[in-house]
Parts: sequence; C-alpha cells; structure tokens
Amino acid sequence: LGYEFISKYLINDTITPIAKFITWFGGVTGLIVIGIILTIVLRNKVIGFCIWINLGTIALINQILKRLVQRPRPNEFRIIEETGYSFPSGHSMASAAFYGFLIYLINKKLKNKKIKIALTSILSLLIILIGMSRIYLGVHYTSDVYAGFAISISYLMIFTSIVGDYIDKPKGETNKSKEK
Repeated sequence: LGYEFISKYLINDTITPIAKFITWFGGVTGLIVIGIILTIVLRNKVIGFCIWINLGTIALINQILKRLVQRPRPNEFRIIEETGYSFPSGHSMASAAFYGFLIYLINKKLKNKKIKIALTSILSLLIILIGMSRIYLGVHYTSDVYAGFAISISYLMIFTSIVGDYIDKPKGETNKSKEK
C-alpha cells in the first residue's frame, strides 16, 4: 500500500534529493561515520564498544534474514539502484537498532528532561524518515521496512537488557564488589 501510494503520488524533484540525503543516515557509510564521531566525542570505551557490537550484530542478523527469505526488491520504479535482497530492509533495521540504542543511552544517561525529549524525538523521527526514504526510493516494500523496525525493536530489548548493567557499572567495580 505505501509503496504504491508513494510511487503514484509523492515522487517529485523536490523530495527526491531529500530522500537520498535522509537514506544516507541509515546506510553503511553514514552509520560508520556517525559511529566514529560518537566514539571520539563520548570518550567512553564501554559505550563505544557497545555501539559497535550493536551495529555489527544487527548487520549480521539482517544478512542472515535476507539470505533466508530471499525476497526480490521491487522493480516497478527505482530512483536509486540497490543490490541484494529486499526483506527485511537493512537501512530500517540498522537505523532502528543504532539510533534506538542512542535513544536508550540518552534516556539512561542524560538528566535534563527537555534535552532527553528533544533528542529522543529527533532520533525517532530520523528512524521513521529513513524507513520512508527506502520506500520512496523504490528499493523496499512497506512490509520490508515494517519488518526491519519490528525485528530491531525486539533485538534492542534483548541487547539493552544484556548491556544495561555493564554500561552503568562504575570503573573498577566488579560483580563481587557490587554484591557487598
């Protein structure tokens, strides 16, 4: 439904460069660049490590699922060329996992409620826009994007439950010293 609607009614010369720009933030290059910047700026080795483990894990999960499902990409219209399978959307999965983890960190680490709300809103909107850009650019069906989001949200719930305590642990504290 979304794919057909966008292809018939929304494609125009004004939106296309915007969609190409937005999709960059969910692609390999964009996520690596932003990951490197965050690793340098945050200067927290544990969080930096978790950012990269998160990104690598979701990329691996995406590739496994693409090979299992082997759904061809849509071919009715394409604004950009992509290779590989369509389901689930890698950009949608990666952006939901990457920016979703940043939302988790923001809500866990920042004290200022207004900044938390602003950053969470911006990153949530970015995730949605990245998914929409993939449909707009003609390289994914709507179901590819929805599935990518759903898989990443489920994955993030597990990932954050595993790394949550590790991120909060003060330097030098061990599990034994925490129990005392």
